[in-house]
Amino acid sequence: MGDHENVNQESFKGMLRDRGLKVTNQRIYVLEALQASRKQHLTAEEIYNKVKADHPEIGLATVYRTIQVLRELHLIDRINFDDGSERYEIADLESPGSHHHHHHLICVKCGKVLEFEDDMMEGLEASIADEIGFQVIDHEVKLYGYCKECGGNTD
Repeated sequence: MGDHENVNQESFKGMLRDRGLKVTNQRIYVLEALQASRKQHLTAEEIYNKVKADHPEIGLATVYRTIQVLRELHLIDRINFDDGSERYEIADLESPGSHHHHHHLICVKCGKVLEFEDDMMEGLEASIADEIGFQVIDHEVKLYGYCKECGGNTD
């Protein structure tokens, strides 16, 4: 497991340097916390708690500032679910800038959030550009329903 973390750390450092940014421990810690919790969509406070567990010296304000910087660099994405809190996920680092989106399936009963990747929206964006002349630069898809544990059918 340790080797895998080092690989991530090296690639994070490379991404920061590519953007002309200083590599700081805080930036690495926040990226690592999100990487380790890829499916969980953490709030800023949850990121802070994960980082603080290993690095008690870090402050909440530092984590907030770091999240802001990483968002501006498109290293992490912000997602708003309907629970009133902003959550974050690590961006698609294999193809940065590709706007390859995760879409979210939200169970209205237990609140579980599942991700799926699908490029069908790209066709829709292209036809909107052709028909209306509206250039879509970003989108977020949330589908609401019931997960299979809460009564969704898999038949």
